[in-house]
Amino acid sequence: MPKILFVAAHRPDRSPSQRFRFEQFLPYLREQGFDYDFSFLISEKDDRIFYKPGNFITKAYIFLKSFLRRLADVWRAGGYDIVFIQREAFMTGSVFFEKAFRRSRAKVVFDFDDAIWYLDVSDGNKYFHWLKNPGKTARIISLSHLVIAGNRYLADYALHHNKNVVIIPTTIDTDEYVPTQKVKNHRIVIGWSGSITTIKHFESAIPFLSRIKEKYGDQVQIKVIGDASYRNDALGIQGIAWKKEDEVKELNTFDIGIMPLPDDEWAKGKCGLKGLQYMALEIPTVMSPVGVNTEIIKDGVNGFLAGSDAEWVDRISLLIDNREFHDEMGRQARKTVIEGYSLHSQKEMYKSYFNQLIMK
Repeated sequence: MPKILFVAAHRPDRSPSQRFRFEQFLPYLREQGFDYDFSFLISEKDDRIFYKPGNFITKAYIFLKSFLRRLADVWRAGGYDIVFIQREAFMTGSVFFEKAFRRSRAKVVFDFDDAIWYLDVSDGNKYFHWLKNPGKTARIISLSHLVIAGNRYLADYALHHNKNVVIIPTTIDTDEYVPTQKVKNHRIVIGWSGSITTIKHFESAIPFLSRIKEKYGDQVQIKVIGDASYRNDALGIQGIAWKKEDEVKELNTFDIGIMPLPDDEWAKGKCGLKGLQYMALEIPTVMSPVGVNTEIIKDGVNGFLAGSDAEWVDRISLLIDNREFHDEMGRQARKTVIEGYSLHSQKEMYKSYFNQLIMK
């Protein structure tokens, strides 16, 4: 029975990157005869401290615990056929652990879904930015036996450092993400889902959302999920905290989903997760025409792409005013996810690539 060690930063169900990249495939892999262990660094208790400002002594202790955990992983790596590293093995700029895994008998698989070669440090740990190394990603890629990229932009970068690169898109479990019947004649809910770190992307939508609010008044409600502290009184927004157990239920309250992004190199590496979540629930989705969004969306068929504020207002207005068109776009959106961005459409890819690697 092939054995895989999954190496990641966060506990199960904590990180969207982990959840939608590999965690949801684990039951299927076990059904197909793979055994696995999951080694993560940040516990739920440590999580409450690690990403907030201050607490330097406690953070140092968490760092030490994490280092020892990874040393133990290196020690046992020889008992696995594959070591699967999601984004990085450790939170500093060093590739010490990736090199150690490469020296073991296991094949190293590296998976990433963001342009992480650009420096990105949480506000809570900005004083530790000197520990980061933007060149680390390229070095991990070069050390790996197989690289799995979330989109073509990431794959093109990886191909400069490793020839064995494949693309597996970020996927949605469409058995879990099931649309619900909307209540008729209710207010139109325009929704955004994200996190505290990406709320800045939502704020770029305020100019066109203000125009929508002026145009439609109380016919429209704007909802933000992911940052409970976020408020915008002018638009009547009080943020809602993200909870895994309520995620699908809350998203199903949206009538229109938005995914505004800046047109920069970091955004080009995004894998369209927010949009895919909306689309899987038959929620008509409007996205910025950045990166993989232009591959996911067939403009005017399964969603809209909008660049300028005027385009955003025009597309959202069309969805508000034409319910029949709105509903058909939602159906086409879910069909797109089922056919190309669902767990079921991609699960054989993981199985196939893992088996090929083990047999080499």
